[in-house]
Amino acid sequence: MEKNDIICGLDIGTTKIAAIVGKLDEEGNLNVVGVGTHPSHGLRRGVVVNIEKTVNSIKQAVQQAELTSGHRITRVFAGIAGDHIRSLNSKGVIAVSGKDKIITKRDVGRVLDAAQNISLPKDRKILHVLPQEFTVDNQDGIKNPVGFAGTLLEAEVHIITGAITAIKNIINCIEEAGYEVGNNIVLEPYASSLSVLHDDERDLGVAIIDIGGGTTDIAIFFDGAIRFTKVLGIGGEQVTNDLAQGLRTSKEQAEEIKKKYGLAMQSMLQRDELISVPGVAGRLPREISRSVVAAIVEPRMEEIFQLALKYMERSEAFDSLGAGVVLTGGASLIEGTKELAQRVFGMPVEVGIPRVYGGLVETVRSPVYATGVGLLYYAIKHGDQGGGGRIWSDLLIRVKKMVEDMFG
Repeated sequence: MEKNDIICGLDIGTTKIAAIVGKLDEEGNLNVVGVGTHPSHGLRRGVVVNIEKTVNSIKQAVQQAELTSGHRITRVFAGIAGDHIRSLNSKGVIAVSGKDKIITKRDVGRVLDAAQNISLPKDRKILHVLPQEFTVDNQDGIKNPVGFAGTLLEAEVHIITGAITAIKNIINCIEEAGYEVGNNIVLEPYASSLSVLHDDERDLGVAIIDIGGGTTDIAIFFDGAIRFTKVLGIGGEQVTNDLAQGLRTSKEQAEEIKKKYGLAMQSMLQRDELISVPGVAGRLPREISRSVVAAIVEPRMEEIFQLALKYMERSEAFDSLGAGVVLTGGASLIEGTKELAQRVFGMPVEVGIPRVYGGLVETVRSPVYATGVGLLYYAIKHGDQGGGGRIWSDLLIRVKKMVEDMFG
């Protein structure tokens, strides 16, 4: 396989950076052929605060992915989060051009340009303009208006913006590490949705909540389109900090305790057990009961879900979540998180696993890799390569069209 058939997704998180290398097989299915992870040093709540440390973490993750895949990576598709992210719904309307009044792709491009013609502060940049539906004359609910006859074309879109400085800092770190940035920086919950959600969930109505280290990312879908996004500046790292303070141990040890013994609902603890907590600065370890850990974890996890619920209720699509909630991100692996979420949201909750059809399937079958795998699907959808500059082969063009049809 040529290097130009390779795509690489780069999930730049607050606590870890993950590089996922993928390729498409002859049937057009995604195969993961390389994975690299490295602790993330230099970010806080999804935003770069130390360039040098972030650059080094990116290098380490991508180089590990190169080793496991056996391919050199020159370009990556990167995700972005952070509580600087803002979103809004907008509309645009145009008169259909052409003597036959048949809507063309050019008309669609014009109406999407009109929809994003909004007043933005100078320090903000549009990341995504995601179509929701189109109206041709008085006929609404149209997903693809190309070929329709009409005089007026209206588009409803979801616009996602970010702080220019935060976006530039991410791009600068990637380029400083020696890699090109493919196409555009991608909102992480949107990327995650591409890897874990199914079409019927998007149609019925579903919320995806990605609980990362420094942020909790939310996206709501209904009738096949994205309706609401929000990034909260709180995540699993806050749970770790609470444990470090409450148990009087290091953050590294608190993180291990969270992963191994964390419990998001105290009522689920059927049999208590003693846990050894390492001391700091040479102090002797202590023993505590697991119920103490649960008593620390549950309030913070509940706070995260209550805050998510507060913002989700502002969306008009909140009452249409027929498919409930899908959780991803590292904190979703804490025992009892799904059950706690069901209690808070009052609806069905599942943990989302990214869809991969070959290669290192078992390695990435975890909500931890939802964003990284989703970035591969984004790369496929938007027709740019992560491994080199060669344009798509005929096969990849056909696969790209298939994925576009699949994801809208």
